[in-house]
Amino acid sequence: MIMNNLFRFLFCATLLLPVLTSCDNNDNIPDADEAKEKTFSVIVEQYVNHTVIATYKSLADESIELYNALVALKQNKTNANVQTAAEKWIKARDYWELSEAFLYGAASDFGIDPHIDTWPLAKDELLAELSNNEHIVKMSGENGDEWAGSFLGSALLGFHGIEYILFENGQPKDAGKITDKELIYAVAVGGDLRNQCFRLEASWASLDQVTNEKKQKLESLEMRVTVNGGKYSYGQDMLNAGKAGSTKTSFAEACETIIEGCITIADEVGAMKIGMPYTGEDVNYIESPYSYNSKVDFIGNIKSIQNAYLGGADAGKRGASLSDFIKTVDSGLDTQIKDAIINAIAKIDAIPYPFDKNFTSVQAGEAMEACNDLSDILSEAKKALYK
Repeated sequence: MIMNNLFRFLFCATLLLPVLTSCDNNDNIPDADEAKEKTFSVIVEQYVNHTVIATYKSLADESIELYNALVALKQNKTNANVQTAAEKWIKARDYWELSEAFLYGAASDFGIDPHIDTWPLAKDELLAELSNNEHIVKMSGENGDEWAGSFLGSALLGFHGIEYILFENGQPKDAGKITDKELIYAVAVGGDLRNQCFRLEASWASLDQVTNEKKQKLESLEMRVTVNGGKYSYGQDMLNAGKAGSTKTSFAEACETIIEGCITIADEVGAMKIGMPYTGEDVNYIESPYSYNSKVDFIGNIKSIQNAYLGGADAGKRGASLSDFIKTVDSGLDTQIKDAIINAIAKIDAIPYPFDKNFTSVQAGEAMEACNDLSDILSEAKKALYK
């Protein structure tokens, strides 16, 4: 649904906006538009390298840590090892949530988002899998990660299956409550999660820009990592906007895509992640219910917007940004956007812990509205690109 909306938007934008040609062939571009394109190109470069790739690299690295912790737990089932695995889950999970302002592209095109983050978990199906000895043998094999990724449905894969094994009522489980079969499943699913995170990084940075460990795994799985099977990674596709082979006709369109990604996740947090349980539309639509990590998830999503808008995942290394540009055309709007981001984070943080037991609270309703307000003001930023 996310990508369908984005495709519809970009299709309409292509029809309505003047097509900006490549900077290599700019004789017919008005000087003002050419200057703006150069400004946007620097913003896009900062975004690709210091927001998207930086976040996905951290996610991929932490997915290795999580997988290794699960293997260690399987080999030695102790409370200390459960605690370590739980901590690694939370850290990897945080980087995933910090990536959700750019769920377009590889995460959507390759189905990685639903593959690793479908919820609620299909618990009854999982219990059936754990009693299927033939499948347990498959998952315990040398290529258990590959088998899990190919044969378990999305509602049994990813973060939430592992979460169910490791957590109970917001705390790491007692090791004695985790069965050997559950750990076989967790290791297999953790390996598949790691593989998908490798793919996200390589899809944006390119296969040659990741470590040998990641590259070799992706090549063994024969996973495609380029846009439409072409020569460009998703990062290169943006960085080559306006040139032959890129799906982006201009850097203005690339910047519009960045903002659209931010709008999409603001909508999702407000209307769905908070809104569906809050309004009673679906009281079971609770993200991360076993770890009680829901509020951290939501805040991470809003911070992903903040990182995309302010020019970097590391606040100390931010550079050219959409904020810088918006400030030059409408400083008041830039202030409103930054304030709306801060307000949304504060309102989510104010929801009583855990969200799972307080999703009908007044504070949850206020957080929902704050996310909706953020979405609305970001829509104004999209218009400001063409002022």
